[in-house]
Amino acid sequence: MTIEFNSSQQIVFVLHGLNVTQINKHIYFSLTLILYILTIFVNLILIVTIFLEKMLHEPMYLFLCNLCINGIYGASAFYPKILYDLLFDSHVITYIGCMTQILVIYSYAFCEFTSLTVMAYDRYVAICKPLQYHSIMTTRKVWTLLLLTWLFSWLESGFGMGITARLPLCGVDIDKLYCSNWAVVKLSCVDTTLNNLYGFIATFSHISQMILIVISYVNIIKASLRSRAERKKFMQTCLPHLITLTNFTISLTFDVMFARYSSNTSLLALRNIMAVEFLVVPPLVNPIIYGMKLTRIRNRVGQMFKHKVAALT
Repeated sequence: MTIEFNSSQQIVFVLHGLNVTQINKHIYFSLTLILYILTIFVNLILIVTIFLEKMLHEPMYLFLCNLCINGIYGASAFYPKILYDLLFDSHVITYIGCMTQILVIYSYAFCEFTSLTVMAYDRYVAICKPLQYHSIMTTRKVWTLLLLTWLFSWLESGFGMGITARLPLCGVDIDKLYCSNWAVVKLSCVDTTLNNLYGFIATFSHISQMILIVISYVNIIKASLRSRAERKKFMQTCLPHLITLTNFTISLTFDVMFARYSSNTSLLALRNIMAVEFLVVPPLVNPIIYGMKLTRIRNRVGQMFKHKVAALT
């Protein structure tokens, strides 16, 4: 028997993605807490380093700083709830809590992809038009791009959440570790054509971004083949971006494909891993990859730690 909920205040979703024994629960909680603290720590190191070092107040580093801020933002939409569930054996979330989580997670994903597109454009101008770089990538343009990145992401995710919130629901069971837009849409009692259309338009817009990134990198690679200096610049500044982009795109694609087209409950463990990969790995790995590859950041972070160690001894 299907029950239709008349008010969103009646709805408390049940998250079925978490399936750990009482013994393993504390181990998973400890590991998850360590990952969350480490994620915040490595991102804050890069953010503080870039803000304190005036030599790093350049477009590439400001875009990287924005990527780290977005990493903390996205991780904080996932970790606190999963930690609470592990600690108190709670697997429920209120309707308002679910909608909020959807808004933050989706805006994080959209912001990440748009930020990577902007960073690709920045690298294209730096390598393909080096003499015009500072006249094109002005301070005003950089801040405008950053503002538009967040504005576009919030509007896109806000619209998606809005058309999902209008749906009457006939169920409360979500087979994920967190709330996702499509998981809630599937619980609807009515036609979801508008939601499907939104999904296809959003997908098309981000595929368009991917095409722009590919075009940028085709031109960057051509320019990099001209000299050893350009190849070195490509390896230092573009390779980390490519690794970040590839990792994020693959994990997000798998999550979308599993969410929309997989109905096999035996694959729940695999689906859970792929569903959280884009929330766990990029925020943790991005600052480490960039910190290791970008010489100026690596040197500055090394100096900061040396001064701290010297002060303690």
